[in-house]
Amino acid sequence: MTKSFKCEIVSAEASIFSGTAEQVVAAGRMGDLGILAGHTPLLTELAPGPVRIVLGGGDEDHFYVSGGFLEVQPEVVTVLADTAIRADDLDEAAAEEARQQALKAMDEKSAEMDYTRASAELAEAMAQLRTIQQLRRKVGRS
Repeated sequence: MTKSFKCEIVSAEASIFSGTAEQVVAAGRMGDLGILAGHTPLLTELAPGPVRIVLGGGDEDHFYVSGGFLEVQPEVVTVLADTAIRADDLDEAAAEEARQQALKAMDEKSAEMDYTRASAELAEAMAQLRTIQQLRRKVGRS
């Protein structure tokens, strides 16, 4: 029997997920992290990207977070994010449009352009698209 632990995903607006998980995979600043029961306590910064929760029986839930923190304690894993959205609720057309707009703003290189903001918007749009693609691959395998 696989060990499980409590998992919480909380955004600034609301609790998005609360339940029992067998594994959590999230996009950390230095790469993807995989958390299983018994993981060493940890606090790390998350990059914008997907969070995958493996539930009992191999079922999975997919989420997008705009960044934040992942905290691992002996009995609970908590994702704290400014924005957290179920992957099914992401709008691919809007994410692609945001990506195009950010690329356009970065290419214009005008004095009025805020390069840092455009770069952040590009990263967020790309992370949303990555989350959608990850969900599609999962659905394609089912």
